[in-house]
Amino acid sequence: MALSKSLRCGTIFFWGAWLAAVFATGSCAFASDVRLSKGQTVYVPVYSFIYYGNKLKKIDLTATLSIRNTDPVHSIEVRSVNYHDSNGKLIKKHLDDSVPLGPLASTHFQVAESDLSGGLGASFLVKWSSSKEVSAPIVESVLIGTISAQGISFVCRGEVVRDQE
Repeated sequence: MALSKSLRCGTIFFWGAWLAAVFATGSCAFASDVRLSKGQTVYVPVYSFIYYGNKLKKIDLTATLSIRNTDPVHSIEVRSVNYHDSNGKLIKKHLDDSVPLGPLASTHFQVAESDLSGGLGASFLVKWSSSKEVSAPIVESVLIGTISAQGISFVCRGEVVRDQE
């Protein structure tokens, strides 16, 4: 019995030390750590294609930009969704007017697999705002492609490049 008690205490100590280290470094996000915002500009990577194998072959990809309002109470406005190529040149403005997104609502925009105009380093620049401070939306691209019987899919999360001023 004494051995099992000491092992349990050791385990508790280990987890206690681990939790103390996590809290000290701030590595865990808790509800109190949620950052509220009235708006942001978000950069989202997109790939028109990716190389595989010996880099002489490529897989063309369909890109879906997903914008999800994570706030359960307040709406946000999606102000602009602009698609840029690898050189940063604007290819397409996906919105003429702002689009409201209600609490927990989402919207999406697509770039067809046949549209290779963005190149390997394409991106979306998304601007959103709210009249109140809200939890920031999740903005990400979902990329999918197939060749023969093989398929590939992955997600790229957007990065905030500017807070609303």
